[in-house]
Amino acid sequence: MSLRHKLFSAAFTALDLTGAAGWGRGLAQGRGAILTLHHVRPTLRSGFRPNGLLEITPGFLDRALQLIRAEGYEIVPLDEALHRLADPRPGPLFVALTFDDGYRDNLDRAWPVLAKHQAPWTLYVVPGFAERTARLWWRELEEAIRILPEITLDLPDGRFSAATRDDAEKGRAFDALYWRLRKGPEAILLAAISQLAARAGVDPVALVERECLPVETLKGLAGAPGVTIGAHTMSHPMLAGLPEEAARREMAESRRWLAETLGLDIRHLSYPVGDPGSAGPREFALARELGFASAVTTRPGHLFAAHAQHLHALPRVSLNGLHQSEAALRALLSGLPFLAWNRGRRLNVG
Repeated sequence: MSLRHKLFSAAFTALDLTGAAGWGRGLAQGRGAILTLHHVRPTLRSGFRPNGLLEITPGFLDRALQLIRAEGYEIVPLDEALHRLADPRPGPLFVALTFDDGYRDNLDRAWPVLAKHQAPWTLYVVPGFAERTARLWWRELEEAIRILPEITLDLPDGRFSAATRDDAEKGRAFDALYWRLRKGPEAILLAAISQLAARAGVDPVALVERECLPVETLKGLAGAPGVTIGAHTMSHPMLAGLPEEAARREMAESRRWLAETLGLDIRHLSYPVGDPGSAGPREFALARELGFASAVTTRPGHLFAAHAQHLHALPRVSLNGLHQSEAALRALLSGLPFLAWNRGRRLNVG
């Protein structure tokens, strides 16, 4: 775990020890929260796990659902969350559960736990993952660095080189290269990671096949009780880096594909990556223009009454795999970390 996340963990523990879930009630919780999840599976390995923040264990999900209800939250479908958000009358706190990307373990590992707790959930699907035409580039990068003993890349802004002989070196190399590539055009990011994957013998299509739900399984999931299917674009690009028409097409085509393939009304969208550098006011306007009932970001925060006027820029609370503790979850449910993160602002939609 990086120093940054160690500090987060210490802060969550300290906040929990103050009894924030009690004295902070009503101060920062708003009407409720939308939770972000990705993988739910047993921890596959220790050591080098740069994407470990994207996976929690089934056991932690089970404890989390119990704790959410113990803290006074009702777990509701996303449509019900929007209905409650629009209702000016005070009501019980609520949580909506959302899963991004469409991973196999969401069905194999998460769904049995969700069914046990009768917890509804939303799955945001990338058709390109289902059809094996899009890339899990962050996983390609992880696997390439896991295999290679050193990294050398000639990039437009200069050469990148790093030793990757042990877990510590691999972790530092991943962080440095990931954030350097994220600063530039996504085409350069994809080309660079393709080079590394080829050198390491990582098969991008096989990786998606192993991790993501296929079309036929999604068809079987469509219409299942308690499950809402949403769109997550066609190929999972960082939309803010695309020309406007390309961004619009990614959103619109994903909705059309899912509606035609699954026979469902697709009402909800999740922006890939979802931070301010990946989705902003232009994308919020496009989602509204295309007729989505809601669109979620990864900007951290709870939901307040004012979010009813910004349904295409909704914040979420991440169940982070690096902080799988009840203390961390109680701190997050208190809303207080986000009040500090957003400098006292309830809205972060710019």
